[in-house]
Amino acid sequence: MENDNYVIERRNISKSFPGIKANDNITLQLKKGEIHALLGENGAGKSTLRSILFGLYQPDEGEILKDGNPVRIQDPNDATKLGIGRVHQHFKLVECFTVLDNIILGAEDTHAGFVTKKKAIKKITALRERYGLKVDLNAKIRDISVGRQQRTEILKRLYRDNDILIFDEPTAVLTPQEIEDLRKTRRFRAKEGKSILFISHKLNEIREVSDRCTILRKGKRIKTLNTKETNTEELASLMVGRHVSFNVDKAPAKPGKTILKINNLTRKSQRVHNKESVKDVSFEVHEGEIVTIAGIEGNGQTDLVNGITGLGKVHSGKILLNGNDITNGPIRDRIKDGRSHIPEDRQKYGLVLDFSLEENRVLERYKEKEFSKKGWIEFKNRKKYSDKVLDTYDVRSSQGGKTIARSRSGGNQQKAIVGRELDKEHSLLVAVQPTRGLDVGAIESIHKRIVEDRDKGNGVLLVSLELDEVRNLSDLIYVRYEGEIVGAFLPKETTAEEMGLYRAGAKRRSQEEMDKVIAKEENKHE
Repeated sequence: MENDNYVIERRNISKSFPGIKANDNITLQLKKGEIHALLGENGAGKSTLRSILFGLYQPDEGEILKDGNPVRIQDPNDATKLGIGRVHQHFKLVECFTVLDNIILGAEDTHAGFVTKKKAIKKITALRERYGLKVDLNAKIRDISVGRQQRTEILKRLYRDNDILIFDEPTAVLTPQEIEDLRKTRRFRAKEGKSILFISHKLNEIREVSDRCTILRKGKRIKTLNTKETNTEELASLMVGRHVSFNVDKAPAKPGKTILKINNLTRKSQRVHNKESVKDVSFEVHEGEIVTIAGIEGNGQTDLVNGITGLGKVHSGKILLNGNDITNGPIRDRIKDGRSHIPEDRQKYGLVLDFSLEENRVLERYKEKEFSKKGWIEFKNRKKYSDKVLDTYDVRSSQGGKTIARSRSGGNQQKAIVGRELDKEHSLLVAVQPTRGLDVGAIESIHKRIVEDRDKGNGVLLVSLELDEVRNLSDLIYVRYEGEIVGAFLPKETTAEEMGLYRAGAKRRSQEEMDKVIAKEENKHE
């Protein structure tokens, strides 16, 4: 194949950091009009390779060619001039700005020295409707959900008409319908001659949308193949270097005493003025049980979790944790009462990004005897504990626990949080999108550990948009629509299609029907 068939080539790229070789002689070639998937474990080198293309890092060795000509991309501005745009996994948005202002930032139309928005609004509205990426242009970023922030990032790139697009885990927090809309967007833009580098851990998605796929493992290119000639099992095996099971192996639940009790909980939306996003919700989580809240993003799951974990005030109703009323109590008391929390937004609520992994590991535990003596931090114990969690949960870092959290990939950040929350003493685990941004090997491991947590006698409240995850992990499923619980299900007695109808508000179960399902789950071990 002649070089001019490739719009972008990265030849023999190598990049090292202290203690690790992130990219080792990698060649990746992107054709005009092609959707090329980049696949690899968390820490395989995808983020580094992507950052080199976008000018955030300079390679130690190798070269980049655009349309067959060598180029030097020293910063993102150079990338933009070459027609390269990136949809970020971790959003690069100004929280106090509106959606509209974020989309046009850096590409504003001006007249007589003033920014004009009329043309921009018309173009963005057309893009929004065309690709099903609905979001309120006047809403502030800080007031919208993670899923709507993702849509804003995508619209930002569509607005700029880039010829080369890097999609970095773009569907991690989108609903199934939004994912399908985005697939249509990618296919259409590829037909227009746009070239797309698509980074994802979702193997089925890669097979459905990409033309070719390059697999990385431990910094090396393992293989580039035509996607239609492979299958998910082969891709998973090439990615992690071993067989991966896609099924969760777990024994039937043995529910015990009540860990979490929610009575008639009502919360007003943090995003929409005076709207009740949690309406008179009641349910329980018991020892040795995984209870899942399933629903389309935007139906109040975030507000429900924030009320339970202490990130938001409850307007009416009660929350009992191990019999203690924590309804509007401080977060520290909830932690003392046995609450662990894997948050939806890992960078906003899960980590202090400029702290080391070691420091992040003991954020809630620095006062415990193991880590503190007479007011002084026991650094040796902290390091020993941090190293154990890093190793157990395969958090890959160049400098061990001393590595700054911000410098790690999203997947490694997620594993660091999951490890911290599962490892500490707790009776209730609130896990919101716990496998977001993780590769199939890490997902397999995390699912296994969540089941182990259940089998230790802890209660697990899972909130997930991934229907496969919901059905594989759950002992009992509650489906929510517009702030209410509209159905209760046992995973083996329902289908993804049936749950989809309830998630969309097309069907609803009576309280009597739901009570029968709940009773069946609670009594099945007897």
